[in-house]
Amino acid sequence: MAIDTSAALVPTQYGDVTVHARDVMTTGSYRLDLADLRRIAEAVGQALADPGTDGVVVTHGTDTLEETAFLLDLVHASPKPVVVTGAQHTADSPEADGPRNVAEAVRAAADEHLRGAGALICFNGTVRSARGARKVHTTASSPFGGGTAVAHMAGDRLVVTATPRRYPPLPTPPAAFDGTRVEIVTAYPGASPDLLDHAVELGSRAVVLAGTGVGNAGPGFAEATKRATENGCVVVLSTRAPWGPVVPTYGNGGGIDLVAAGAIPSGDLNPFQARILAAVLLSYDTAPEEFPETFETYR
Repeated sequence: MAIDTSAALVPTQYGDVTVHARDVMTTGSYRLDLADLRRIAEAVGQALADPGTDGVVVTHGTDTLEETAFLLDLVHASPKPVVVTGAQHTADSPEADGPRNVAEAVRAAADEHLRGAGALICFNGTVRSARGARKVHTTASSPFGGGTAVAHMAGDRLVVTATPRRYPPLPTPPAAFDGTRVEIVTAYPGASPDLLDHAVELGSRAVVLAGTGVGNAGPGFAEATKRATENGCVVVLSTRAPWGPVVPTYGNGGGIDLVAAGAIPSGDLNPFQARILAAVLLSYDTAPEEFPETFETYR
């Protein structure tokens, strides 16, 4: 078997798996922009197109790994697994976890039982779907939660326990993706809807409103949402809660009123992954009126 990985300094052989390494970029993930994410997606697509490649491993900083992994999942049309991993401890740390994570990611990418599983995240012996995953701890060896846990290590054996639901793959975004502006505005006690208005004034083509609870926001946000959508800006309603879907339930400025004003519920997508989906759709010049149906499919 042959696996492509973006890690530069990795062994060329893991058991019967041959690894071909390629450096795409060496940038702290907190410094990445949408152009970088598109470049990673294109590199992964090129690796997948090689008939000699059985899977792809991407090494990535943990800060924004969930956004890149979700983009890779959105555009993943191949049955070959794509596994994203990284490290929580430096290479010279007594607790260095990078080599183990890479070795386990290679094993996952080479496993025939994970064909068709899309893009995955592998850390500390657990493999989970990219969709729905998010970083939940700043320093723990298992920094990611959510998504669907699809496999785990049992000694030196990978045990596959589930297959994620797959969605129709989207085309890799064009260069227009690089400059697509989608802002996130968070609701909290006393939050000003002026921030949403300002995002529109700055040229945002979409705004993700990270509401409270099941998708709510305070006074003035429904009116600001209506102003934004009337000006052609897409407003996506997500939640700042770490888990659970957006379920418009309350009036008096809550989710029911926000949706009535034009907001599109993000379903189970957290604000950061909802932002990636919105940016991808906008890069194709998707009309605002087409967003509800598309979000219904991918949320």
